[in-house]
Amino acid sequence: MKIKQYDRVKLKDGREGDVMEVLGDQEAFILTIGESPHDWEDIDVSIDEIEKVIHSS
Repeated sequence: MKIKQYDRVKLKDGREGDVMEVLGDQEAFILTIGESPHDWEDIDVSIDEIEKVIHSS
């Protein structure tokens, strides 16, 4: 699975987020998750935590 910056992904725990940065060689990612600016949060995830790409940029 090829994941690019700004792709929308679904995590295995059901949350969805937007890829803000790809780290290394697809080893880790910084995602912004949340429904609105009031609850947005940046998190670090590994490739193993991502279930699928929902929307590719």
